[in-house]
Amino acid sequence: MANQSIDIITKVLEQSAKLVEEQVDAQLAKLKEMDEDDLDRLKERRLEALKKAQKQKQEWLSKGHGEYREVPSEKDFFSEVKDSKNVVCHFYKNSTFRCKILDKHLAILAKKHVETKFIKLNAEKAPFLTERLRIKVIPTLALLIDGKTKDYVVGFTDLGNTDEFPTEMLEWRLGCADVINYSGNLMEPPTMTQRSGTKFTKVEKKTIRGRGYDSDSDSEDD
Repeated sequence: MANQSIDIITKVLEQSAKLVEEQVDAQLAKLKEMDEDDLDRLKERRLEALKKAQKQKQEWLSKGHGEYREVPSEKDFFSEVKDSKNVVCHFYKNSTFRCKILDKHLAILAKKHVETKFIKLNAEKAPFLTERLRIKVIPTLALLIDGKTKDYVVGFTDLGNTDEFPTEMLEWRLGCADVINYSGNLMEPPTMTQRSGTKFTKVEKKTIRGRGYDSDSDSEDD
């Protein structure tokens, strides 16, 4: 009985190996059928794609992408947002410790995601914007696409309600808003070690009108 089972397994393995071999042979035959002109056209397309990508990157860098910068005024904010498709703006206060934590992560992501502009704006110097965007919690990230605010990251609630969240968690959250090119799994955060009861969901715009983030509220910062 044991020998019969071994024979069956051996036969299955041989069939699998033959199938793989046939697939490889088919691919090799396809490559052989390509003449020099086909290969040249393929190389040209790849080269053109690389040149286009490099040109796009240089354009982003010329607009201030690739680094995490402070915007000195509300007027500058509008010009920065108008100049780029994807923008992450950190509304901060010098007196808020959690803003410094965000600064560290945003500086890393700015270098990694050149397709997005990462800036920061002192909320105390931007009364019009904070009122217009209904920003009640510091820190708050405004996520803008094509000049319009699409989403917000308010406090650290969406980041696990902890000061020790990894950069990957913030990256995932920004990916959920489509403000960066995220290659990971958007269905769940990169780490599932969140505190009991914590939910990782998209922040609706109305969230910033509430007062559910006591640890980060303006009243505690002042």
